[in-house]
Amino acid sequence: MKKLRKPEELSILFEDSMRLLVGGFGISGTPLTVLDALAKFEAGNYEVVSNNLGDSGKGLHKVFMAGKIDKAIGSFFTINKEAIEAWSKGELKIELLPQGTLAEAIRCGGAGIGGFYTPTALGTKLAEGKEVREIDGVRYLFEKAIKGDIALIKADKADKAGNLVYHSTARNFNPMMATAAKIVIAEVDEIVEIGEISPEEIVTPHIYVDYIVKSKYVKQGGSYIEAR
Repeated sequence: MKKLRKPEELSILFEDSMRLLVGGFGISGTPLTVLDALAKFEAGNYEVVSNNLGDSGKGLHKVFMAGKIDKAIGSFFTINKEAIEAWSKGELKIELLPQGTLAEAIRCGGAGIGGFYTPTALGTKLAEGKEVREIDGVRYLFEKAIKGDIALIKADKADKAGNLVYHSTARNFNPMMATAAKIVIAEVDEIVEIGEISPEEIVTPHIYVDYIVKSKYVKQGGSYIEAR
């Protein structure tokens, strides 16, 4: 199967009320090109699992401003002031998870594990309505695994089979999200021929990746701009 696609060709994959796993920490490791397209697709009412909701008109901020997000599950939403304002008015549902809990819940989803016990957030509002269990004298909170319908991830390089290599901390949530969704769309900066990536470099094997999109953004200083 030819995996390389233009972002607009992927609109047929998206349906209303899907759960989307979106990689990135701030803007680093965020599939900006795919999210630009997502903001224009007809479908919406998404439940989005992501560390944050974009920044300064980029990434998920564009998707939110297009009215496509019904609920956000993640750790750090305050940078998106419009989202917080919408939440305060009851126009956006938000479920907060500590970052380590978020990462482990996604990893469990990809590993076929139903959930896990953690002491993090025990005794706080984040624990309300969740199971608490004592193990060897220590109380733990049960957190369910997280899976998605579609994962939108970002990598540094892919070969034409879909094997992925990440760049430093831009890896963040992306590899685990690639294992936890039914469909995986990977945006990459560079595409090479099969065999040009050393097996030791590969973090996400091609079997997880359904589609590849070439990024239209390049890093300039501390920001990302559209390539000309």
